[in-house]
Amino acid sequence: MFEKVKALCARLDELEARLSEPGLYDDPARAAKLLRERGDLEPIVTAYRAWERANAAMEEATELLSDPDMKELAQDELRTAKADAARLEGELKILLLPKDPNDEKNIFVEIRGGAGGEESALFAGSLFRMYSMYAASRGWETEIMSENATELGGYKEIVFRVAGDRVYSRLKFESGVHRVQRVPETESQGRVHTSTVTVAVLPEAEEVDFYLDPNDLRIDTFRSSGAGGQHINKTSSAIRITHIPTNTVVECQDERSQHKNKDKAMRVLRSRLYEAEVEKQNAAIAADRKSQVGTGDRSERIRTYNFPENRVSDHRIKLTLYKLDQFMDGELDEVLDALIAADTAEKLQMQNN
Repeated sequence: MFEKVKALCARLDELEARLSEPGLYDDPARAAKLLRERGDLEPIVTAYRAWERANAAMEEATELLSDPDMKELAQDELRTAKADAARLEGELKILLLPKDPNDEKNIFVEIRGGAGGEESALFAGSLFRMYSMYAASRGWETEIMSENATELGGYKEIVFRVAGDRVYSRLKFESGVHRVQRVPETESQGRVHTSTVTVAVLPEAEEVDFYLDPNDLRIDTFRSSGAGGQHINKTSSAIRITHIPTNTVVECQDERSQHKNKDKAMRVLRSRLYEAEVEKQNAAIAADRKSQVGTGDRSERIRTYNFPENRVSDHRIKLTLYKLDQFMDGELDEVLDALIAADTAEKLQMQNN
């Protein structure tokens, strides 16, 4: 491990020299790439140099143990240095874990009503509000790509984009079935109903990530339809794109402009196909194990939202919180941090095995 870290230290020194070269910032793309690499390496090198200092302190304290006048002080310093070295070695192991190449990406979130009819659609709307509030709290931008609203204000389906700093790294574990238990607004007897909503989180694919052959696409235009709106059914601005080889269909009718709808639909389609390709590649790797935080399969129930008990339970990590009201207002970090910690622990275990 430490030989690898020494090589990374040398690479950081090289980057520092290149970043001070005159004219580098005339090429913003190249400069940005080098700055990102430096940002990735700095925490590793900082931890390693602190580990080196802790080991040097251990050696000094060990030498002082033979001096009767300094023995007690040396023992204290040795204990402290050993604890620091062990802690920093643990940090380095985590920092050196393979990075998810999608962690830096923006995402598309697809929320669809499942079992439960109108109540499911209403909960889909609640989840969209929850994720939107969380995004706003982190300074991220949210943009609706397409929506199929119901008369009562819910969504049969809504697709939206979230853009910001390391969005995928925070929300990638949200894919799966979300179950809600609550008394529907339409329920006169006060009975608790159970409904489900599916969530899919897709890293946004750039053109360089996934090439779409125009010959594989069928593009249809049609008039917008939905739950009201001044511009509904007036112009054929809505777009439906079908990827013929996989029969993947994306519709977008959110914008008045046909060109804007086509652009949005293409971005969603590219990300869906990119995600499908990544899942196919990962299937062989993950065939013999199941992650602690779940497979990410959209058919897997990952979380229950129980409104009568003000309870949210994440079944993958067996975490239950009795503050569902705060969670639905976008305070997701306690659960997201626990999911990320579980994933890190599993990766460390695999590395040690």
